[in-house]
Amino acid sequence: MHPVNHQDVPPKPASPPTAGLPTVPAAEHGVPAAEPPARSKGPSRDRGEAWDQDPSIRAERPAAGRGSVNQRTLWKAFFVVVLLAVIGSLVWLVLWLNDNGNQEASAGAVPGVLQTAVTPPATPLPLPRVVEPAAYALGDCFKDFSPEALKSTVVPCNTGHSAQLVALFHYPEGEPYPGAEALKAKALEACQAAKLGPAANDYKLNFERSFPSSTSWDSGDRRLDCYVTSPGGNNVKASVLP
Repeated sequence: MHPVNHQDVPPKPASPPTAGLPTVPAAEHGVPAAEPPARSKGPSRDRGEAWDQDPSIRAERPAAGRGSVNQRTLWKAFFVVVLLAVIGSLVWLVLWLNDNGNQEASAGAVPGVLQTAVTPPATPLPLPRVVEPAAYALGDCFKDFSPEALKSTVVPCNTGHSAQLVALFHYPEGEPYPGAEALKAKALEACQAAKLGPAANDYKLNFERSFPSSTSWDSGDRRLDCYVTSPGGNNVKASVLP
């Protein structure tokens, strides 16, 4: 036997060693392993953003609120349309009543005789004939016509002419001079009342008005004339009256 040298024997440890032992997974001992923390797949979203992205939530949440808003919008639009229609009808009614009132007042304030149909005799034959304005007759056709001329040449309407007298308005004797603007307006009414025949569609024609000056009114001229005239000159070869 060899003598025991106490210096060669390591001293007994005071507690079991812990360092250097292998780590054993907990599952091997029947203990479930802890779940790893969830990893984020993207930036965090608040509740509103999640609702915007989820179709099921988007379909379920504010459907009632959106429907009520749409109904209110439709009712407001319907009310605006009805209101505009009522206002338009009232405006039309006021204008119509005002226009009728003006026409009645005008008719009552301006006595006279409107003539739009040819009644014989017209300018007597033979034609052509040079005639003064006071002797112009409804239906007369004029060659080289000027409404300001002191005389005009009346020709048969089936020959070339540049104007035809298609409407007349006669003021009664004793009426005071109404003024140039009133006479222009009345002559325009006479032109608007003129009755033209089919031949008027075959030519390019304009309306021209002629009315008395204050001087001719004082001398007894009470007639307003409405002519159709051709800007092309003496190219009309038919009466434009019915």
